Amino acid sequence: MIYTIVNIANIDIIDFSQVLESKDHLRYNLDGNEFIVKFEGETPSFLDGYTLYNKNEIKAFINDPANGWTDVLF
Repeated sequence: MIYTIVNIANIDIIDFSQVLESKDHLRYNLDGNEFIVKFEGETPSFLDGYTLYNKNEIKAFINDPANGWTDVLF
């Protein structure tokens, strides 16, 4: 599983048929201006240039209070 964080302003670039979330069930940061998507296999072209995380990396990122995701644990 590969994860990335997308700014809400870019939600329309996401092809939800290529990620494992639906538009109605996204995990947002505390400010509601970023969300996480995950996928398997090749990186979808619309996510080129985004920072990619494995499960341990994304967990560490969102559990760091400095990043604004601390109430959104998984």
